[in-house]
Amino acid sequence: MTELGTTLRAWRDRMSPAALGLPSGRTRRAKGLRREDLAELAGISVDYLVRLEQGRFTRPSAQVVAALARALQLDAAERDHLYRLAGLHAPGAGEISDHIPASVQRVVRRLSDAAVAVFAADWQLLWWNPTWAALCGDPLAVPPPRRNFVRDTFLPDGPRLTRHAVTSLVAGSPEAALVADLRRATGRFPASSRLATLLAELTAGSPRFAELWAAGAVGMHYNDRKIVDHPGVGPIVVDCDVLTDGEADLKIVVMSTVPESADETKLRLAVLAGT
Repeated sequence: MTELGTTLRAWRDRMSPAALGLPSGRTRRAKGLRREDLAELAGISVDYLVRLEQGRFTRPSAQVVAALARALQLDAAERDHLYRLAGLHAPGAGEISDHIPASVQRVVRRLSDAAVAVFAADWQLLWWNPTWAALCGDPLAVPPPRRNFVRDTFLPDGPRLTRHAVTSLVAGSPEAALVADLRRATGRFPASSRLATLLAELTAGSPRFAELWAAGAVGMHYNDRKIVDHPGVGPIVVDCDVLTDGEADLKIVVMSTVPESADETKLRLAVLAGT
């Protein structure tokens, strides 16, 4: 076992399942989180985590390390140490942060009736709840480096984050709002190499993105109303609200239905089918 694997195991053992909102009635041999628990929280496969802990794989990507740091609720010093153990440079001060504070994690886990996801400032998907996976499709099918909503919108090659057809009911262009929000991120994080790489890829690969980017609009993507064409239960109308948290400019996206409506019933059926 490598130092990376030993450290991951130690940090996993110290975590309280109850503090993370995990059911306490499970049969547990592990004194902290089980591998299955951590893999689910980090959005990676159990087999991948086993290989990391056993030292059979020692070079995880920056996205995987960030996801593990979030799931293990590491502080800044511990997060940076984990990056170094993985042979990576810790994120610099000018780089976009993938860290979700523990307080935010507690809040979003309590919104189980809605489809909730948390994105970084560049729209990299960081966390989602089971209702989100049931409504939009499980992001686990998408490799972590490709879990970016802007990339998914303008470069629809390979596995999709949103696998069901979505129609906006709000006047204006959701694509334009998304691009304006991304331009805002360049002002907040001008030194971000990750953001620069994403912009280069989008500009070269999508004429539509290049056109909208050239318009120079700056703004924030606040809300929308959408129809999600779910293959199992039919179209579901949802209100989509984007909340922004903290200096990291995290985006908390909440998709909810009108209480006691047919759409609420269909969303619950979709969650049951996904479960």
